[in-house]
Amino acid sequence: MSATTTPLPGAVPFLPATAEQALVERLLARDERALGQLYEQYARNLFTVILRVVQDEALAQDVLQEGLLKVWLSIGSYEATRGRLFTWMVRVCCNQAIDALRSPRYRFHRRNPSLEAAGAQYAPAPTAFHPEHIGLRELIVQLKPRQREVIDLLYFGGCTQAETAEQLAIPLATVKTRARAALVVLTRLAR
Repeated sequence: MSATTTPLPGAVPFLPATAEQALVERLLARDERALGQLYEQYARNLFTVILRVVQDEALAQDVLQEGLLKVWLSIGSYEATRGRLFTWMVRVCCNQAIDALRSPRYRFHRRNPSLEAAGAQYAPAPTAFHPEHIGLRELIVQLKPRQREVIDLLYFGGCTQAETAEQLAIPLATVKTRARAALVVLTRLAR
């Protein structure tokens, strides 16, 4: 590998070996400004590598921060004779990314979207009728008798639409039509 390897698009070129060794020595001495330089020098390249692993920008940002913290804490285990600093940091960050993907927290959040994200997907329609509204019994009195008997069986009798059709001896399509008409009326009345 040459002293200045070709960087990724938009990335900063790597440090020459002598400058890299000086940076490592400053990191070992716990120079916090060296950590800032490390970030400026390598963060974009590391982020690109991490993003390829996790395929999620927010998670890649988190992994990058955790990975750089791990680099800071374990810089003593870096051996220049075994490879470049960047190569070692890629290994540290990729291991961090794999750990993040395997974590129960990540799998939980992947299966269960946030309330904000799920809200748009599962939000009820603004005109939706909910039988649990308080005062429903008083409202159904205002329905036509045929609609009222369908609603009584469906919502208070616990019957399915097919069972309602059977009990009233009417076609299933008629039950659906009466229930839908009743819900439209009840939605208007409940406002």
